[in-house]
Amino acid sequence: MDLIRILFAVLLPPLGVFLQVGIGKHFWLNILLTILGYLPGIIHAVYIIAKK
Repeated sequence: MDLIRILFAVLLPPLGVFLQVGIGKHFWLNILLTILGYLPGIIHAVYIIAKK
């Protein structure tokens, strides 16, 4: 299941974070990072998925 989440994290980072932790502080932080730059959003999403 983590492989699917990582795939979603690369394509749409907030979706990958949402599937892992739901709507919370990490989700909103990831949306902000994705808006500021796509790469920081991907890095944060993969980190959150790998950490859990």
